Amino acid sequence: MNGKKTEYKFSFGVWNINEGSDPFGPPVREPYSFEEKLGFYKKLGFDGIQFHDDDVVPRINELSHDQIISRARQVKKLLDSHGLVTEFVAPRLWEDPKTIDGAFTSNRQEEREYAIKRALTTIDIAKELGTNKVVLWLAREGTYIRESKDPKVAFDRITYAVNKMLEYDKEIKILVEPKPNEPMDQAYIPTVGHAIALAYKTIDPSRVGVLIESAHCILAGLDPSDEMAYALWHNKLWSVHLNDQNGLKFDEDRAFGSVDLRRAFNQVRVLEEGGYGRNGEFVGLDVKALRTQPREISTKHISNSRELFLYLLEKVRTLDRKKEKEFIEARDYEGLDNFILKHLMGIN
Repeated sequence: MNGKKTEYKFSFGVWNINEGSDPFGPPVREPYSFEEKLGFYKKLGFDGIQFHDDDVVPRINELSHDQIISRARQVKKLLDSHGLVTEFVAPRLWEDPKTIDGAFTSNRQEEREYAIKRALTTIDIAKELGTNKVVLWLAREGTYIRESKDPKVAFDRITYAVNKMLEYDKEIKILVEPKPNEPMDQAYIPTVGHAIALAYKTIDPSRVGVLIESAHCILAGLDPSDEMAYALWHNKLWSVHLNDQNGLKFDEDRAFGSVDLRRAFNQVRVLEEGGYGRNGEFVGLDVKALRTQPREISTKHISNSRELFLYLLEKVRTLDRKKEKEFIEARDYEGLDNFILKHLMGIN
């Protein structure tokens, strides 16, 4: 590390201010309008905003390309008026009836063509909003029934789609967001290692990287800090979705550090020591308010996550490295364990 401290920027998605629906129940809170959500950002200490394509352009499939671009320009003016910038835009390829069998890996050619066309439209939206980052969560690129698809063909089809995006715009950067399961039983690009391997198979690996979500790593049985370090080693960690997860069930998007404080500490440490944020990368959150939270205080999960990151950042920066090194050199890992726990509790 150099002597200059990183000044972190924070972002979250408009979907993180939500109505409390979960896989087992409908909404329980009245929604906030799009404009109301934008008004929360600066108040909560955030400068960046994350979008799906249809967050920017509702009913996107019903509009012409000119109408889509017009709406994107209107949103850009709104963002400018709030002093906000767009971190990335992601095509929502998993909700349309045409993508029930996958988007890029569907067994039907017309459905694959639809998915690629929508991804290219997302690039146009991103450019209008002033970002060159497009995130691909390959949500339905997998199977429920393993024999229903040829996996080698599926990998070829995903690579083909990514190449089409890279060819379409020479400035765009694609961030693959891996997840091992949900909604599909098994995903084709389940981990960071798979996503980075995919990057190297494309026509321009320098423009394909990853977005790492804490909960997705946990669902794969992996440690998020190790996955982040691996991506940093490849210079391909271009965004993060910090959150937490209580067990190997559905993706909970709990507030960052709310389940495992030490695991959160190590994520912050890897980001800080790995130089994340020095090239303008955002500390992104993907967190959901608890379903029990009243509407008027349904943004605490966001502000709490940012506050916890900054608290742990201070813990990283004030850790006694000399003492830590002494434990390591003595191979006194029990002592190191106790030392770290006490530091997190403010005892030493």
